[in-house]
Amino acid sequence: MLNAVMDLSHWNTVTSFAEVKEAGIVGVIHKATGGTGYKDPMYWTRRPQALEAGLLWGAYHFGEAGDGVAQAETFLSFVKPTPTDLLVLDFEPNPSGGTMTLQEAEQFVTQVQAATGRWPGLYGSPSFLNQALAGKPSPTLSNCWLWLADYADTPILPVGWPLWTLWQYTDGQHGPEPWSVNGVGCCDRDQFNGSLEGLQRLWGVA
Repeated sequence: MLNAVMDLSHWNTVTSFAEVKEAGIVGVIHKATGGTGYKDPMYWTRRPQALEAGLLWGAYHFGEAGDGVAQAETFLSFVKPTPTDLLVLDFEPNPSGGTMTLQEAEQFVTQVQAATGRWPGLYGSPSFLNQALAGKPSPTLSNCWLWLADYADTPILPVGWPLWTLWQYTDGQHGPEPWSVNGVGCCDRDQFNGSLEGLQRLWGVA
């Protein structure tokens, strides 16, 4: 495993992406959009800063209840992805409104694949994904590489995936250490299930 990825949103304070790189982080995945109306105000400020520091860059969309195709179009229109921007759907309970359904998640990832030629990653916890899938794999979502959120010593795979690609093992307060990254402080950190070369291939830069 490679402990070299972190994920951010406007809630995080970043003082130096150069320090992030020096701390051993290779890739950053930043919140971009949510639903059809929210755009993270720090996304386009931080993207050029991270790339200038030599970091790989990715974007995630927080899924909400509503048309999955429209949400994907909102996401892609805002992100304007290049072939080396990693793309992810964050599929989890919505604490401030309606939660995206399984069908809406399938619509979202299918639209992203149709528009870009590649399936995005799918982020979620084992408990939520198993509940959403009702114990049966989704032929559509199973095309997505899995980014698992599980603050335990060993992650549990949900139905539909033989392995995880990224594992968010801490939110900066719970889960195994280390919790912090120089240049940011305590934050979400992620293990990659493979080598540096494998991580670069995931990002499309190998």
